Amino acid sequence: MQSPSSAPQKLDIAILGAGESGTGAALLAHAKGLSVFVSDAGTIAPKYKAQLQAASIAFEEGQHTEATILSAREIIKSPGIAPNTDLIRAAFRSRIPVMDELEFAGRYAKGKRICITGSNGKTTTTLLLYHILKAAGYSVGLAGNIGTSMAAQLVTTDYDFWVLEVSSFQLDGMPTFQKDVAIILNITPDHLDRYNHDFDQYIASKAQMFDNLSEEGLAIGMADSGPVQDLLDALDESDEDTYVLCFGTTGFLLDARMEGEELIARCQDATLRIPASAISIKGAHNHLNAMAASLAALYCGVPVPTLAAALGTFANAPHRLEEVGYLNFVRFINDSKATNLDSVRYAFSAVPEPTIWIAGGKDKGNDYATVLPHVQANVKALICLTKYPEPLLATFEGVVPTHVVATMAEAVQLAFSLALPGYAVLLSPACASFDLFKNYEDRGDQFRAEVLQLIAAHGSIATAQTQANTQAKTNA
Repeated sequence: MQSPSSAPQKLDIAILGAGESGTGAALLAHAKGLSVFVSDAGTIAPKYKAQLQAASIAFEEGQHTEATILSAREIIKSPGIAPNTDLIRAAFRSRIPVMDELEFAGRYAKGKRICITGSNGKTTTTLLLYHILKAAGYSVGLAGNIGTSMAAQLVTTDYDFWVLEVSSFQLDGMPTFQKDVAIILNITPDHLDRYNHDFDQYIASKAQMFDNLSEEGLAIGMADSGPVQDLLDALDESDEDTYVLCFGTTGFLLDARMEGEELIARCQDATLRIPASAISIKGAHNHLNAMAASLAALYCGVPVPTLAAALGTFANAPHRLEEVGYLNFVRFINDSKATNLDSVRYAFSAVPEPTIWIAGGKDKGNDYATVLPHVQANVKALICLTKYPEPLLATFEGVVPTHVVATMAEAVQLAFSLALPGYAVLLSPACASFDLFKNYEDRGDQFRAEVLQLIAAHGSIATAQTQANTQAKTNA
C-alpha cells in the first residue's frame, strides 16, 4: 500500500474507489498530466493495484484520508458510493465538485455518444447496438456500466461512436455530459433504497438521460412505460428542437412497433421490417430492446440489410436468461442479472415450465407482492439464497413451499431434488448480490459451475439428454 504521504501536495483529482471506473479515471487523469490520488476504503484488487503501481499513481486502501481527499480540486467517485456518505457531504460543504468517471472521461472523447439507460434491458440493448454498429464497419467503443471503463480506453484510443450503458447512479454524477443519442428503455421501481424509497426521486434520476443532448441529438423512449412517456411528452412540449422517437408494443403512431409477428422500425427515410423469428433474442421484452437499438442504428446510418443481418447474429451476454443445461429433463436457467422484480417478471414470462425459483440477496426495497400472481401460477418452490430471507418469506411463505440456504451449492442441489421432469430451475434473484457474492457475475458464475458439476456427476445420462434436446430444437 502506498501511504497518503506519497500523494501529491496539491491535488487536481482525488478518486474514491479503485475498481474499474476509479482506476480507469486515475489512468486517464495521469495521462493528461493531472496530479491524482486514489483512495479505497476496502482492499484494492490485485489487477487494479498493479495498474496504479505501473503508472506510479499514489493510492491508499483500507481507509479514506479525508484531509488529502478534500485538498483536491475535483473528486471522482465510484457509482456505488452513495451521495449521503460523510465524506461526500464534506466535499459538498467544501464546494468540491464530485462527479462520475463518465463525466470526467467525456471531457476527452470526441466520438458521438449513444447512452442507454432503463430499469431493465440496458445491458442487452447496449451490447446489441454495439454489435450492430460493429457489423456496419464503424469504429465503436463499449463502456459505462459494462466492460472496460471509458476513461481507461481513452488513454490510448477514441472512437467514432461510443455505446454507453448508464445506470441511475452514474447519471447522478454526470451533469454536463453531452449525449448524441439518449435512450430510456423503461422506468420501474428499482434501487429505491438509494432514493429514500421514493419512486419519484428514482424517476428524476433516470430523467437526466434526456439532459444535455447535442444540437442534432436524438431522444428515444418506450411509450409503454408511463414515466418514460411523460418525459417524452415533456420534450415535445419544450422549446428545445429535440428529435424524438418512440417505440412500444402497440400503436400506429410509434416509430418502432410489432405488427403481428413482424418488427417494424422507421427513422428518417429508412424502414426496417423483420420477422420476429429472424431476431436472435427472443421474447416480448427483447423485441422492445431490439426496437430501441434499431432506431438508434438507423439514425446513425446503418443500412437496413446490415441491421437486419446483425439482429439475427447477436449473442446476448451471460447471466441474462442463459440456458446452462438439462439434467433428467430439468432445464437450468441463469438469470443472475435480474436484480429487480421487473426483470423477474420478464423471466417468468419467458419460462413456461413449472419452476423452482432461486431468489434473494440484498433487498432494494422490493414489493414482492407484485409478482405474487406469477408465483401462484407457475412456481412450485422458492429457494431463498440470502442472509436476509425475511422479506421473501413474509410474502411467499404459505403461498409456495419455501426453503432458506446459504450457499449456491445448497441451492442447486436442493432445486434439483425438488424438480420433476419437465420443470425449470430458474436463478432470478430480484435482489443485489452483495450479501453472499462479489457481484451478479460471481453469483451467475457459481450457479453455472454448480449446475455443470451436477450434470457431469450424472455422466452419460446428462450427455444423452442434452443431445436429445439439441436434436429436438434442430428438428423444430
